[in-house]
Amino acid sequence: MGQQHRHTGRAACAATAAAAGLMALVTGCSGGGAAASDDPAAADPVGAVRKAAESPERAGSSRARTAMEMASGGTRVTVTGRGGYDFRRRVGRFDVVLPEDPAGTRGKRRPPVTELMAGGDLYMKNRGAGVPADKWVRVEPASLADGNLVTGGATDPLVAAELLRGAREATFVERARVAGVDVVHYRGVIDLARAARSASKAHGPALRSALAKGFSKGRVPFDAYLDDQGRLRKVRHQFKVANAAVASTTSLYAFGARVEVTLPADKDIFAGKIAER
Repeated sequence: MGQQHRHTGRAACAATAAAAGLMALVTGCSGGGAAASDDPAAADPVGAVRKAAESPERAGSSRARTAMEMASGGTRVTVTGRGGYDFRRRVGRFDVVLPEDPAGTRGKRRPPVTELMAGGDLYMKNRGAGVPADKWVRVEPASLADGNLVTGGATDPLVAAELLRGAREATFVERARVAGVDVVHYRGVIDLARAARSASKAHGPALRSALAKGFSKGRVPFDAYLDDQGRLRKVRHQFKVANAAVASTTSLYAFGARVEVTLPADKDIFAGKIAER
């Protein structure tokens, strides 16, 4: 897992192009206010949300589902992912299902793209666009305008949690149920600058880069759902991308599940040109 990879400028360009190919992005959800409550969960919403950012690492690992809802020019696209994440080793593996084409045409879907998330880096296999089926494409998050929060089609679950460290404001919404689990629903806004300062060493550079490039104008509305142990069960972020918006949802379950991730060797990483779609 600790192996180091050398990458040529050609490979970096290929990786960036591959990521851009997933960005036919855009959608959003509106937030809403919440009235004051006598519920104990309403006592310190900001504190509860920031503390929940640490809960995945305390749990060690989990299974996860991701979804990105995108809309542009009257066209809607949903990209879904399913896999597992080891929060202590900071690695995860996901199968991400994309529409048949970037415009979101309904019908036959391509085979899932396999994504490996490792210490802030992203590797993609079955990318298409001229990449051989047996090759991986590597994305360097700090080179992307969004720090890879949405480019890969699935927000890294650890980053999704770490963003909550930057909660600037939050309100208690209600008690609810998510996937059969009793949860407390909070809604608020993340200060991306604060999140970048508080992020782990692996993800901090990408978040700072995204902030410097004006991504999401430094503000990220969110909805977070915490169980009775304060663990993050679900979080939904709303990002601004160009003239559109992207709603990214990450759901965590089966805490403690075993997660196996093997990074590709240098020889298996594609260094050629990514075909434009």
